[in-house]
Amino acid sequence: MKRRIGVVTVGRSDYGIYYPLLRAIENDPDCELCLIVGGSHLSPYHGNTVSEIERDGFEIKARVPMLLAGDSPQSISMSIGLGVTNFAAAYESVHPDIIVLLGDRFEMLAAAVAAVPLQIPLAHIHGGELTQGAIDDAMRHSITKLSHLHFAAAPEYGRRIEQMGEEPYRITVTGSPVIDAILSEKALSEKELNVTLGMTVRGALLVTYHPVTLEPEHIEERIAMLLDALEHFENELIFTYPNADTNNAVIVEQLRTFVSRHDRAHLFVNLGRKKYHSLQRYVGAMIGNSSSGIIEAASFRLPVVNIGDRQEGRLRTPNILDAPEEATAIQAATRKALSPEFKSSLAKMESPYGKGDASVKILQTLKKTPLDNKLLKKKFCDWGRIDTAQVGAVAS
Repeated sequence: MKRRIGVVTVGRSDYGIYYPLLRAIENDPDCELCLIVGGSHLSPYHGNTVSEIERDGFEIKARVPMLLAGDSPQSISMSIGLGVTNFAAAYESVHPDIIVLLGDRFEMLAAAVAAVPLQIPLAHIHGGELTQGAIDDAMRHSITKLSHLHFAAAPEYGRRIEQMGEEPYRITVTGSPVIDAILSEKALSEKELNVTLGMTVRGALLVTYHPVTLEPEHIEERIAMLLDALEHFENELIFTYPNADTNNAVIVEQLRTFVSRHDRAHLFVNLGRKKYHSLQRYVGAMIGNSSSGIIEAASFRLPVVNIGDRQEGRLRTPNILDAPEEATAIQAATRKALSPEFKSSLAKMESPYGKGDASVKILQTLKKTPLDNKLLKKKFCDWGRIDTAQVGAVAS
């Protein structure tokens, strides 16, 4: 009997990482892929990215609408509640034997919470990481504690999952599946991208800026500073939409205004995983605060200007230049990123996120792990006894 592996995807960011794993599950005769699609995939505002999944030929077993109109904190909270309700209904319909989740989105937390009362085992990819400038940290660590198997992108992240009390046998350091896609999939040529996007991509700046969700009150000021810094460069600018986080509409509004005033600026709701990864081979640098600048860009030895503290706590590779949320600092870091000297310094850099075999490792564990009471009944693995006297001293 085939093992029914449910995979939850809630947006473009996780789908691009999942892709090689989805193909591996689909092609395995011992498994049945049960793809459950929700979140911003189903949102016209965010580009109806479910259409990309359909074009790739994957069968969608269930669709989970959950995003309410608006991007206020109240809307996000209510969307989580709606997601729990609708994911529970989807699981009852699909009957997966195990569910795979990825990352740190609030939509993914809803998917995890819905599975717990149903006693469906959860497998989590990209746990143990830190993004101390965003509420994603709380979401990610919560999903880790709800999950039964963990696939870490790097040894440091695997150790952190163990530090959270997870039993070592549940943790596998696999690397990131997105590296599999980058190394194995044929990229679009520079000419194809130029024609498709209607611009010259060589030397362009690829810009993705998401809301800093722990400090939403400063979003308008911060995106204005980024755009002010970009005024000083003549490069073509490729902007992508922000995630469906609190106050994302403020970013979109300012980007639209900026693009309307500059012929060299282009705004895309969704580039799709293949165009996005292909672009990283030709652009001059990435700018923003996206995890793709931390993880994917390393494989291309692509210079990255990482703005602010949204990604604080993640591993740093030599291609990353951290800059505070100040126009002059962003401008200076961008100039350095575009310099021939800095680019040549990255010639021998290697990605710490795996060698392109993460999907194989993940699938083997998903296939072979017994889905029994031992897996479901989690034990907290203590690292040592707490000195109660010290706790009391701190408390006082």
